This record gives sequence, C-alpha cells and structure tokens, in this order.
Amino acid sequence: MATSNELKLFAGNSNKPLASRIGEHIGIQLGDCEVSRFSDGEVNVRINETVRGHDVFIVQSTSPPVNENLVELLIMIDAFKRASAHTVAVVIPYYGYARQDRKARGRDPISAKLVANLLTVAGASRILTVDLHAEQIQGFFDIPVDNLWSFPIFTNHFKNMDDFDPEEWVVVSPDVGGVRRARQFAERLSTALAILDKRRPKINVAEVVNVIGDVKDKNVILYDDIVDTARSLVEAARALKEQGAQKIVACATHGVFSGEALKRIENSPIEKLYVTDTIHHEFLPEKVEVLSVAELLGEAILRIRKNLSVSIMFR
Repeated sequence: MATSNELKLFAGNSNKPLASRIGEHIGIQLGDCEVSRFSDGEVNVRINETVRGHDVFIVQSTSPPVNENLVELLIMIDAFKRASAHTVAVVIPYYGYARQDRKARGRDPISAKLVANLLTVAGASRILTVDLHAEQIQGFFDIPVDNLWSFPIFTNHFKNMDDFDPEEWVVVSPDVGGVRRARQFAERLSTALAILDKRRPKINVAEVVNVIGDVKDKNVILYDDIVDTARSLVEAARALKEQGAQKIVACATHGVFSGEALKRIENSPIEKLYVTDTIHHEFLPEKVEVLSVAELLGEAILRIRKNLSVSIMFR
C-alpha cells in the first residue's frame, strides 16, 4: 500500500478570505475542517478528512477577538497533532500579544513568550508570520520561525504608480524602534529617510517631540507595522504637516483599528492608508486600501514545503 506526503492547508475562523487566496496561489483547496462552538462557548474542532502523514499548514491570525482566536488555534493544532499529521506548521499573519515582549515595569508579564510556549506545547512544528512587532520574539520559540517582511508588497504598489518620483518622497519611521523596517523600505524605493522622536506619557498615547530629517515640501510615506487606536499615526501626520510636508500617506502591515481608530484616520491629514489583509475587516472606508499578503505567504509555504530558502525572497 503506497502513501504520499501531501501538503494540506486549513483555516480557522479569523481570516478565511486570506486563507482562500493563499490556497489559490498554491493551487490547492482549503481542507475540510469545521471550527464551531459548543453551547457553553467551548471550541469544537472537527477534521473531516485524513491528515495522517501529511504536512499540514493552519492559517489563523490571533487578531481581535484575540483570546477567542488564540484558543481556537491551539485546539486546532492539538487536533491535527493527535490525528497523526506529519508536521503542523502554523501561519499566523498577525501575531497577537507581540507588543508585550519585555518587562516594561516591575511585575509585568511577558505575554509574547507565554503565547510562544502555548503554541509549542500544543504541537506546532513551525511558525510562519508577517512583520513581528519585535523580531526578538523569534527567540522565544524552540521551533523554526519564519518572520516575513511586508515591504515588498508596498514597494511594488508605489513603484507601479505612474506619478511616483523617488526624489519627491520621504519614508518616515514613526518611532526609533521602527527605523530598521523603514530603512529597508526607503532603500527599495530609493527615497530619503526621516525619523520621528516621540515619547509615550501613558499607554496608547504618543507625543511627537522632534522630526529628524527633512520633510519640508516633500511627499511623505509614514511606515509602521501596526495601526491600533491610530492615535500615534494621526499625531505623527499632524507633526509632519507642521514641518511643511505636502502629501501624507501611510502604510501599515496590520490594521487592528480598535475603538475610534477609523474615525481618527478619516479626520486626519493622511490622504491614504494602505494596510494588508493579515487582519480581516468586513468594511473599511475609502481612505483605507487593502493590499494582499497571500502571494507572499503562499510562496513562503511552497518554499518551506520544498526545503528551499525563504530569506532569499527579500534579497
């Protein structure tokens, strides 16, 4: 009796549209798996096809509701592991709890490490994610982690614009922590780079203290990894406007959009905000445009499956 080690792709409930697009790029259909709830709210996972001996990839963002999606993912991993899958690789386009990666104050938890432990103990054999908020989170795992960068998606979008002139644009990092990310983006676009110096008097509140670099009479691309409440992004846009910036657009990998975030963006100097589909939203205003990471993730999955280099995708 002959058996084959197939690639199988499954999706949780957090972002099925993205999972379907990844499947289209790879050339396979999503596997038959039902993720529902019992009457008391507990997660129920039912796998309706054999996965014994196969390489399984699960697509599930731990986006809001974070805890619901995280527990759903953990139970899915356990179900596939107990169903004798050869490997269980977890595709987490948006890795929740990533901003709690260190002890900022005494008695703070390091939740990003706890989540890494949970995923590993549940049975994940590999993690594939996009733009971790802090790259050192890869070190929290004792299994392989592939952290993909989203800048090629934004780079292609701007380079395909008819009126894009690198001499007229400046890429701006909204804080010192995002300088490496912004520098990579600026180098690919062949633009100048500027940095915002800001302080946080309290959680989810940021004040821009200084603009490092020349933005006067320039078009500006604010480049960040996460837009949550959008307070920082809007404050940065206003500071750049005061410094003489002309057109202001923003790019962010993960559009969380908590609370009044979309309303703040609508009333801000930002003319256009580009985000990716790592987090699924049913409705977004015209000012927000979504670019897909499906091809990026699909290519990475194929390379992992064939034991090829993933990092070469970004050279």
